Amino acid sequence: MLVTEFSTEVVAAPARFELFTEVTDRSHMRNRLRSNDQDDFRAKVRFLDLGELQVSTMSFPHLEIVRTAKLIRQSDPEAYQINLFLREEGVLSLAGGDTALRGGDLVVMDSSRPYRGDVHSVLGSWSHVTVQFPRELMPLPDKTVQHLLGIQIDGRHGMGGVFARWLSDLNARAGEFTPADIPTLTSVSLDLLASVIARCLEAEESLAPEARKTALRARINAFVEQHLADPDLSPQTIADAHHISLRHLQQLLAEDDTSPAAWIRHRRLERCRLDLTNPRLYARSIQAIAERWGFTNPTHFSRLFRATYGIPPRDYRNLPPKACTNRQQPCAEW
Repeated sequence: MLVTEFSTEVVAAPARFELFTEVTDRSHMRNRLRSNDQDDFRAKVRFLDLGELQVSTMSFPHLEIVRTAKLIRQSDPEAYQINLFLREEGVLSLAGGDTALRGGDLVVMDSSRPYRGDVHSVLGSWSHVTVQFPRELMPLPDKTVQHLLGIQIDGRHGMGGVFARWLSDLNARAGEFTPADIPTLTSVSLDLLASVIARCLEAEESLAPEARKTALRARINAFVEQHLADPDLSPQTIADAHHISLRHLQQLLAEDDTSPAAWIRHRRLERCRLDLTNPRLYARSIQAIAERWGFTNPTHFSRLFRATYGIPPRDYRNLPPKACTNRQQPCAEW
């Protein structure tokens, strides 16, 4: 198992904060911690161990985090740490400047730089996701990354949004991964992060070719997901929106044994399939669901659905939930 879960509620209230401090000192860079809730610090952490890259998701009420020059001298893993704020807000102080952060924001930290953070979260839900890895793994030069340390990065739109969604999915699907997935998960995480930083600094040309390709694929994937309901979505509109040739787009998808048109069609069918199994949409007609996801011809939609899932959409809707799960096809996402 790559996942470890921890809760401070395994000990009595007076010992909870000390336990949390001991655990996070071992799993993250060492910091000086304080909380307004130290008398009964209710927190939980989920660790996803990807080898050199560690992903952890935390929930806690309030936390003040200080990394001092003394702590750096005592212990410096020479690592980058990226935090995605989920349901929290706070202030980060670095090099004399303060940055306000809220849900949806990303921020990059360096274990070799002192900082202070003060964070208030919503108790009972995940507060934030943290990614930590050695600086040498970053596909960008240190001098490039240093410009963005402690700066608020929008994790709701664009490449920041793509990376934030990736981190949220890592947390949600943590229990599904096996050791064989570690190289891929690490590579994609680092390439997406590098593309976010490069885009913020307008320095994408400094990325390695494979990282640029990963970033482009992620942008295209996000664009398609956002425009599936548009019946005019086509391979050409995707290529035009990303300033690449149709041939380039075809080559990208050919690496995954598919074509732009087939990929769009499959993603639309997947959205229809999910709607057909949604109890809240039982009153909506099958034709309305098909039209919602860009299928304007009911006969054509029914034929495509049956060819893909082996059953007409009306019969699929009437299947018990377990049978629907067994009929799912691999989703054509990168």
